[in-house]
Amino acid sequence: MKFRSKALLCAMAAAALPAATPATAQMVTPKDPQAISSAIKEKGWPAKLVLPDDDNPYIESSYNDMKFLVLLMNCDDEHQNCTTLQYYMGFSDAKDTTLDELNEWNRTKRFARAYRDNEGDPVLEMDVDLDFGGIPRANLLETFNTWSALMDAYHSYLFD
Repeated sequence: MKFRSKALLCAMAAAALPAATPATAQMVTPKDPQAISSAIKEKGWPAKLVLPDDDNPYIESSYNDMKFLVLLMNCDDEHQNCTTLQYYMGFSDAKDTTLDELNEWNRTKRFARAYRDNEGDPVLEMDVDLDFGGIPRANLLETFNTWSALMDAYHSYLFD
């Protein structure tokens, strides 16, 4: 009799788990670029979804007058079903930034990396892995908080 009651309690507890998940735990995935765009707009930033025929989708946005892109990455051959994001920004007016300065940034900062692009512009990138079903919307919004803080810090680092 004890075995049945424990098994019944375990079954009832397992059945209650999905109901216990908070409504705010809505999962976001790059397979739905509109959901990413919506999250950016929720931050109060503009978001223009671009769907090229021959490349992966991306979103154009800006924060504090700094333009940036949210690139949907690791997509299939049809440029859909993406699994990761990359936040990207660059400054064409800071070409005099030295490699030592970029290396110093990379040594002292987490979450994003700085380097020179093919045109010699210092850029900043941050990757976000949303594979395996995505991440909760609140966590995605938090990545934008991290990204905006890094953009501010990078701009100050380059120009102040």
